[in-house]
Amino acid sequence: MSIPLLDLKQQFESIKDEVMPSLAELCASQLFILGPKVEELEQCLSAYCQANYGCGVSSGSDALLVSLMSEQIGAGDEVITSPYTFFATAGAICRTGAKPVFVDIDPVTYNIDVSKIEAAITPRTKAIIPVHLYGQSADMDAILELAKAHRLVVIEDACQAIGAECRGRRVGALGEYGCLSFFPSKNLGCFGDGGMVLCNDQTRAERLKILRNHGMAPQYHHHLIGSNFRLDALQADVLLKKIPHLDDWTKGRQQNAADYDRLFDGVAGIELPREADWSTRHVRNQYVIRILDGKRNHVWEGLKSAGIGCAVYYPVPLHLQECFASLGYRQGDFPESERAAAETLALPIFPELTVQQKETVAETVIQLLKA
Repeated sequence: MSIPLLDLKQQFESIKDEVMPSLAELCASQLFILGPKVEELEQCLSAYCQANYGCGVSSGSDALLVSLMSEQIGAGDEVITSPYTFFATAGAICRTGAKPVFVDIDPVTYNIDVSKIEAAITPRTKAIIPVHLYGQSADMDAILELAKAHRLVVIEDACQAIGAECRGRRVGALGEYGCLSFFPSKNLGCFGDGGMVLCNDQTRAERLKILRNHGMAPQYHHHLIGSNFRLDALQADVLLKKIPHLDDWTKGRQQNAADYDRLFDGVAGIELPREADWSTRHVRNQYVIRILDGKRNHVWEGLKSAGIGCAVYYPVPLHLQECFASLGYRQGDFPESERAAAETLALPIFPELTVQQKETVAETVIQLLKA
């Protein structure tokens, strides 16, 4: 049985009768850049995430970048984040001219270890970017308390965690900015690239919308240097049709995670994902297990040979990436991030997985561990 890591074709088949007529209407209108569809999406998703404002942008990566630009973070500044995340988190910091300062992760949640943040703060620190990895919130209360004490901006990287909650409050609306990605593989994905910045402050919201359109307001008058970070109306239209289904898709992912937990219960050589006390809604963007005793690559290759989709996020932590060599980090500086990179493996968790598919995945992993 061939089982993909993600099957977006099934999702499309379930909603295409809603999506395609609407796209035809949009094509007839020829209103492709920003416009009413983007405004409607901003209102809808800011309400869903419990934020006051939303600013649709071209990608999750650009959401991070424009948030940093909005705070005029640049050369000589430092921004604290995790080395165990997708490249875009640290890449956005570097693109402003600022320096990423890494802090190791908590081994249970894979999110930034709050107990280690304060030691990394210097007079040059301007912001913290916590990443809500794999769909689980970082410990935002503790992060916000630290940020307030040191007068730092908090930019949440919620690109994998739309709808996740920290102690009953939606992530993305807790810091000064919250960044979402609508890359097709996300829980809420569009038909290409797309993103959004959430915030609660009107002045910041207005500045974001100016920055995303070349710093222009009114037309051909530029008081700020921005760029083209606009969200296409086509992507907004697709997302508007998907939003009513999001909670059901999330429930499907949560059920799949619970089924895997049951299927792997008591199996030696595996550590299952766990939820933190503060994580009151884990949206399960990924189901990531640890394969112990140096067997991760053996299981990874075995699953691929069996036709079962799987992935390693992220095999090389950011502090060991060649492009960040100038930061001066070395092997061993962030042992939990390095251990996660060597042990973790993501299994299929998309909502449409069948019982038989989940059982096949689990049985194959267990057999490979015995081999």
